[in-house]
Amino acid sequence: MLSPAEALDRAQQLVERARRAGADAADAVYGASSSEAIQVRLGKLEDVERSESEHISLRLFVGRRSASIGSSDLSEQALDELAQRAFAMARSAPEDAYAGLAPQERLSRGPWRDLDLIDSHEPDPEALRALAEEAEDAARAVAGVTNSDGATGSAGGGVAALVTSHGFAGAYGSTSRSVSVSVVAGEGSGKQRDGEWRSAHHLADLPSAASIGTLGGERAVARLEPGTMRSGPMPVVFDPRVGGSLVGHLMGAMSGGAIARRSSFLLDRLGEQLFDSGITIAEDPLRLRGLRSRPFDGEGLATRPRNLVERGRVTGWLLESASARQLGLEPSGHAARGGNGAPGISVGNLDLLPGTLSVDELIAEIADGVYVTELIGQGVNGVTGDYSRGASGLRIVGGRIAGPVAGFTVAGNLLAMFAALTPASDLERDRAINVPTLRVDGMTVAGD
Repeated sequence: MLSPAEALDRAQQLVERARRAGADAADAVYGASSSEAIQVRLGKLEDVERSESEHISLRLFVGRRSASIGSSDLSEQALDELAQRAFAMARSAPEDAYAGLAPQERLSRGPWRDLDLIDSHEPDPEALRALAEEAEDAARAVAGVTNSDGATGSAGGGVAALVTSHGFAGAYGSTSRSVSVSVVAGEGSGKQRDGEWRSAHHLADLPSAASIGTLGGERAVARLEPGTMRSGPMPVVFDPRVGGSLVGHLMGAMSGGAIARRSSFLLDRLGEQLFDSGITIAEDPLRLRGLRSRPFDGEGLATRPRNLVERGRVTGWLLESASARQLGLEPSGHAARGGNGAPGISVGNLDLLPGTLSVDELIAEIADGVYVTELIGQGVNGVTGDYSRGASGLRIVGGRIAGPVAGFTVAGNLLAMFAALTPASDLERDRAINVPTLRVDGMTVAGD
C-alpha cells in the first residue's frame, strides 16, 4: 500500500498519460486498504485473516464522451496501457451532455484540516486476540448464553487519493479498529442468536471489549421465548441500531441522481414539511475521528458541516456534478468514488438530533405497540416510499416493555412515517448514522 504522497504521485502520472493519449480532461483515483482479523471461538483461536487491496482507476473525457477503467497493476507499462485503452473506449462511447469534471472554480485547494483519522499505534495479532477473547468471555458469562459463534478483533488502514487534470490533487489516510461478538442463548429449538459490533478509527475510542461482549450476550438472552404480535395499526419504536436505516432511506431519496431520473419519493418535495418542525438532521464530514469524515469529496470539492434537514424540511439535494448539471444546480460536495465509473453519492457523519423525552417517556403512552431491535429484508420502494420489512423486538404493553416478539412485519410509507416520527433524548455518536430511539405512530404491524 502506497503512502498518501506516493498515491498522489501515481495518480498524477496516470492523469498525465491520459492527456498525452489525447484526452481533453481526466481524473484518477487511487484506493488501497489492508486489514488483519483474529477470531476466537469458545476460548480457542478459530481463524486469522489478512487482506490487502490496491486499485487505481482512470476516468477520461473526449469532448462529451467518456470512459472509465481501472487496474490493480500499478506498473509503468500498466498505466500506459490503461490510458490508451480508456482513450479508445471514450472515442467510441455515446455523448453525455452532463458528463465532465467538477467546476474548476469550486475545487478545494487545501491545506486541509487534520481530521485525526490515523491511530499511530498498530495492535499486533496478540493484542487483537486478547480483545476478541475478552469480548467472548464477557458474552459467555451472561446467564442464559449457551454457545458462541465467535468474537473478532480487527485492525486495518487505508489510503485514498484523487488527482484531476484541471488542478486538484489530494490524499489522506485512515485506520480502523473493531471488535465484534456473536453468541447463542437458550437450548434446543428455542435458541436465539445476537451480538454486538463496534468500530472506530482509534482503538481508544472503542468501548471496552468486555462491555461489547456483555451487551451482545444480554441481547441474545433478551430474545428467548419470543411471543407473537397481533396485526393492526400501532406505534412502532425503533432502537438506535436499526433506526439509522430510516435516515439512510431519506439520503437515498435525496440523491441528485434519483431526482434527475425522477425515481425518488421526494420528487417535487424540496422545502416541504416532511418532519415535525423540531426535527434536524445534521451532517458533519469534518468531525474529528468521525467514521465518515473526509476533507474533500470524490470530485475534489470541499466538504462542510450543514443541516440536511432543518425545522423538518429538506434543505437541498445531494449532488455530484453530473446530476447537478442535469438539474441546473451546483454540486454539493457529496460525490463519492469507488472503483471504476462515474461518481456516486455519499454523506458524512449524520446525526438526527435528540428530542426532549427520555426513552421511558417516549413509550409511556403506548398502550399496545412494539420496540423493534432487528429489521429483516429490503422491502423499501425508493420511488413510492412504500416500506415493509420483517422485524423482531420487544412488545410494549401499557407503556412498558413486556417481553420479546418475533416473526412480524412493520409497514407504512416513508413520507407518513417521517411526519409521525418523534425522537427520544438518548443520542450517542458512535456510528456513521447516529439517531436516538425513534417512535413512529400509525404504522401497520402484521403478525399472527
